[in-house]
Amino acid sequence: MQIISYQNNPQYLAELVDLINYCQNIEAKLNIKMYEQNDIFQIDTYYQQKGGDFWIALENNHVVGSIALLPLDSKTAVLKKLFTYPDYRGKPNHLGAKLYQELLTFAKQKSFQRIVLDTPENETRSHYFYEKNGFKQVSSKDFNASYPYPDRDSRLYQLIL
Repeated sequence: MQIISYQNNPQYLAELVDLINYCQNIEAKLNIKMYEQNDIFQIDTYYQQKGGDFWIALENNHVVGSIALLPLDSKTAVLKKLFTYPDYRGKPNHLGAKLYQELLTFAKQKSFQRIVLDTPENETRSHYFYEKNGFKQVSSKDFNASYPYPDRDSRLYQLIL
């Protein structure tokens, strides 16, 4: 398995859409439409050209995971699009942790001081992962970050680096 910075490739994009749809709509039943998250159709301009990045995990040249970092300003960035297929979660692959480490290393190299994120309230597995990795839940009043996301009764988190 390898983790790479996203490259504009029709196969990767199609497989990324499949991954996100599976995790959000089949598994979590969130009913989030792809048009609500058109950032995935413009990864280079939305993430990479703004000083962030978007990583995909490949197994036999097929997308099995993703994570992205979107800068909001010179100090704050958003963790977005952390998805893995169930077979890659936990032992023996720990793909979520590997993707997160890639993002964290990049964020520190870019001197970000804070990472924020939103996640649906009913996604308790995600809450456990973020809290285990140092994120603290914050109220919308204390979030102090603005970016588009499909709000599904979202829980907000931040990590001070």
